Amino acid sequence: MITQEQLKDVMDRADALYKYLDIDRKKIEYEEEDLRTQAPDFWDDPERARAQMKVVGELKKWLDGYKEVRTAADEVQLAMEFYKDEMVTEQEVDVAYERAIKAIEDLELKNMLRQEEDPMDAVLKINSGAGGTEAQDWAQMLMRMYLRWAEKGGYKVTVVDLLEADDAGIKSVTMQIENQGEADYAYGYLKSESGVHRLVRVSPYNAQGKRMTSFASVFVTPLIDDTIEVEIDPARISWDTFRSSGAGGQNVNKVETGVRVRYMYQDPDTGEEEEILIANTESRKQQQNRENALRLLKSQLYDRAMKKRMEAQAAIEAGKKKIEWGSQIRSYVFDDRRVKDHRTGYQTADVDGVMDGKLDGFIKAYLMEEQN
Repeated sequence: MITQEQLKDVMDRADALYKYLDIDRKKIEYEEEDLRTQAPDFWDDPERARAQMKVVGELKKWLDGYKEVRTAADEVQLAMEFYKDEMVTEQEVDVAYERAIKAIEDLELKNMLRQEEDPMDAVLKINSGAGGTEAQDWAQMLMRMYLRWAEKGGYKVTVVDLLEADDAGIKSVTMQIENQGEADYAYGYLKSESGVHRLVRVSPYNAQGKRMTSFASVFVTPLIDDTIEVEIDPARISWDTFRSSGAGGQNVNKVETGVRVRYMYQDPDTGEEEEILIANTESRKQQQNRENALRLLKSQLYDRAMKKRMEAQAAIEAGKKKIEWGSQIRSYVFDDRRVKDHRTGYQTADVDGVMDGKLDGFIKAYLMEEQN
C-alpha cells in the first residue's frame, strides 16, 4: 500500500510537468495551428500541408501526454479516498499508483528530448569487432536486443542491409527504426546507444571454456524526411549494383537489385576526404533500393553536420563534458551478472532483461546526464 508521501510525490510531479511543459501556452498554440489546417486551400501545397500537420500532431501528443498524467494522478488520489471508505482494495490503489508513475516518468523522459532531430526516425548500424566468431555472435545478440526494444515500444523496424558471418552471428546490420502510432522519438531515445559495446563472458566457442572479451560498435543517426534539405554534390556520387542474397530456389534474386552508393565526403573544416559507403538490399526493386540508399546517405550527411554543431557548442561552453563519438560506452559482464554504462555509472544485475530489450534505465540515465 502506498504512503501519503508517495501520493504527494505523484501530485507534485504532475503539477511540475504542467509548469515545465507550459500546457496553457501549448493549448493556445494547438488551437491556432489546427485552425490553419481548416483553410479551404490548405492542401493546395501538399508539402507545406504535411509540415503543418506534423506541427499540429506534435502539439497534440504533448497535450494528450499531460492529460494522461493528470488523469492517472487524480485517479490515485481518488483511489486513496475510496480506500479509506473501504470501497477499493490496497492492490487497486497500488495498481493506480504504478500506472501514474509510468505515465509521469514517460512524459518526464520525453521532456528531455529537445533537440530538433530527437523526434526523427533512426538508422541503427551494428558492426562486429575483431575476434571472429565470438565478436560476430555478440553483434547478432545486440541486433536482437534492439529488435526486442523496438518491438516492445511499438516501433516499425526494417532490416535494410544484413551481412551474415560464415559460421555464426553477423558481420554487420543496418536497421531503420521508425515512429508509428504511440511510438515516437526513435532517434532521441536511441542516440544514447552510439559507441562501442563490450561483452565479457565464458565463450561457448572456446573449447577450454575461457573468459573472452568481445566488442561491437553501434552507430545511430537520425533518419531524415523530405522536409529537411541536405546538399549532395552529384559529382561525388557513384553507384554499384549486385545480386541480393536469397534463401535458394525460387527465392534467389537473379537480377542485380542490390545497390551500393559511394560518396566522397569532404570535411568542410579540414578539407579531408572520406568515402561513405552504403548498401541497400531491402527491396526486390532496384529503384526503391536506390531511393532508400540515397535517403540513408542524406541521413549520414545530416548527422555529420549535426555532430559538428554539437562539438562546436561543447568547445564554447566551458566545463561541459567532452563529446567522444565512438568511445566504449557500456560493458556487459555475463558471469558477474552486471551491465554497466561507463558514461553515467548506471548499472543493473538484470542481464537477461537488458539482452531482451530492457534499455529504458540506460536511456533515461544518459538523457539526464546530457541535460545536466
